[in-house]
Amino acid sequence: MADRKILKCSIRNFKIDGGNRRIPLMLLAPLDGVSAEDPPPAVLWIHGGGYMSGFKEMACLSRAADLVVKFGCVVLSPGYRKSVMNPYPAAIDDCYKALLWLRDNVKTLGCRSDQIMVGGESAGGGLCAALCMMARDLGSVRIAFQMPLYPMLDNHDTESSRDNHGRNWNTKRNHLGWKLYLRSDSRGEVSPYASPSRQKDFSGLPPCYTFVGDGEPFYSETVEYVNNLRAAGIEASLDVYGTDVHAFDLMLPALRISEAARENFCKAFRHAKEHYFAGND
Repeated sequence: MADRKILKCSIRNFKIDGGNRRIPLMLLAPLDGVSAEDPPPAVLWIHGGGYMSGFKEMACLSRAADLVVKFGCVVLSPGYRKSVMNPYPAAIDDCYKALLWLRDNVKTLGCRSDQIMVGGESAGGGLCAALCMMARDLGSVRIAFQMPLYPMLDNHDTESSRDNHGRNWNTKRNHLGWKLYLRSDSRGEVSPYASPSRQKDFSGLPPCYTFVGDGEPFYSETVEYVNNLRAAGIEASLDVYGTDVHAFDLMLPALRISEAARENFCKAFRHAKEHYFAGND
């Protein structure tokens, strides 16, 4: 269980300079420290909450905890600003500054500089995808691997989000989430850094792994994102589970499909750890 996993992690909370504010960060690391013989990847993990809620400590209950306990990774979770008070681009700006901090401190943390990775769930998955696009376009950080789990990517209605009555997230909540995040442009054409589904060029993005439920709102946009990456020649894999529960692996961890999702996530990450590298020296 996730609560037992965090007993095997060291947790440090601190803040970094964000210009006009201090950005709170949480650092998760193996309790016994990182391996000097086999330095691990460094992972920026972004929590969910529809861009309007959530907190950095949610990483302790997510797949991020698996990365620390099972793979010895160091995970950085940013406490980015929420859309209720601070709409786009506040959240992506905070996450980008956290990514730069991770890049600048990766060797001090004992991690590989050629394996900086980004992940997150739901809105955090959307921020993960947007951050990969921003880092590519600015040439600032070479991200080795992305893990946008059941990501919130598309401010337009899709086939699966248009009339969705799924559990935990549905059409009504989705419209509210985008309205708060984008304000008056919630249904218009916006930057791909705000809504990654608006991206036209998927070349040069990191390899990707994700999973999603086939009855939840984000099913169609997740499938489309993976297909767009593949069409651009990017390695991308997707697991689909039969459920309408958004974030089922977190909300209902005892389900068999939740166990399968955890196992397949770890399998995909193990492959990434062995095969995906992107230098930042």
